[in-house]
Amino acid sequence: MIALLLAAGLALILALSGTPVLARYLVKRNYGQFIRDDGPTSHHTKRGTPTMGGAWIIGSVVIAYFATHGIMTMLGVASAGPTASGLLLLMVAVGMGLVGFFDDYIKVSKQRSLGLTAPAKIIGQTAVGTTFAILALSFPDENGRTPGSTAISFVRDTPFDLAFAGPLIGAILFILWSILILTAASNGVNITDGLDGLAAGASILVFGAYMLMGIWQFNQRCADPGVPANICYQVRDPLDLALIAAALCGSLVGFLWWNTTPAKIIMGDTGSLALGGAIAGFAILSRTQLLLVIMAGLFVMITLSVIIQVGFFKLSGGKRVFLMTPLHHHFELKGWEQVTVVARFWIIAGLFVAVALGIFYAEWVVLL
Repeated sequence: MIALLLAAGLALILALSGTPVLARYLVKRNYGQFIRDDGPTSHHTKRGTPTMGGAWIIGSVVIAYFATHGIMTMLGVASAGPTASGLLLLMVAVGMGLVGFFDDYIKVSKQRSLGLTAPAKIIGQTAVGTTFAILALSFPDENGRTPGSTAISFVRDTPFDLAFAGPLIGAILFILWSILILTAASNGVNITDGLDGLAAGASILVFGAYMLMGIWQFNQRCADPGVPANICYQVRDPLDLALIAAALCGSLVGFLWWNTTPAKIIMGDTGSLALGGAIAGFAILSRTQLLLVIMAGLFVMITLSVIIQVGFFKLSGGKRVFLMTPLHHHFELKGWEQVTVVARFWIIAGLFVAVALGIFYAEWVVLL
């Protein structure tokens, strides 16, 4: 467990010290956030705040990950070294972050609130998701376990397997299923990232939960002969996933120091898409796909507010359910201070995470 503390500490130091350096560089390049005119007027003061801070969130995690494995290898830890699951998770986070980077770059270079077109963004997310899904079904370990599984999972793989009609059909369905999860999660975090610190703080809670789940899965892994077969977890590299979750928590805490109101830097689509991709990657690689709906409940709730608003607006001929969406802007327009909205939404995110962890542990207790 020393490796987890080391990864979290390194990522924290890197993010805490490097984020203001990046902010100053972005200000010199005039890479500031462009604020939409139809949003809350209080947000107009954020115009020009440096964006694309998410690049250093992920950069800190990547550096901390490889540095931790290097240090543990030098210390002679036999199991040290990057794993297939860990590298895949970093790949999907970086890939989604690149899609977000292009989106951010177009916004700041063109000085407009819209970056990539919707089709272009979906193509980018699909390309990343397809690559991730194909590789997730590769790289079996000595026990034949691959990072991903064609079985639909809740807190572990369920009997419903997408390969019911054969391996090829199963692989194709798994790719489509993975793309859906990755696209939904990345866009969900992207929509939530509308207030200083909101997405970063909520993500810390989610990644903290995945860290705890990874540690638990490692201690109850099927490779351990002392764990009964009916309760063991068929996750390929749970401890390495927990290490990345710890690094993400550390990096986000360091970034949040500079991202709280008034934010000195914004993560941008670079950060929100990367974090959403990482959250989806955890759900797929830790075999907890359907649990993600609860684990990331705040992101789901905020995304649903947009869907409800648009659908009701079209069906009712112009009427609205909320004053404005995403949901956090509705409460701003009702008079809540931004810090109040963020703090209360963090509480909601924490409650969703607590319920998800409770379900995860309760299932193990029942089987025991």
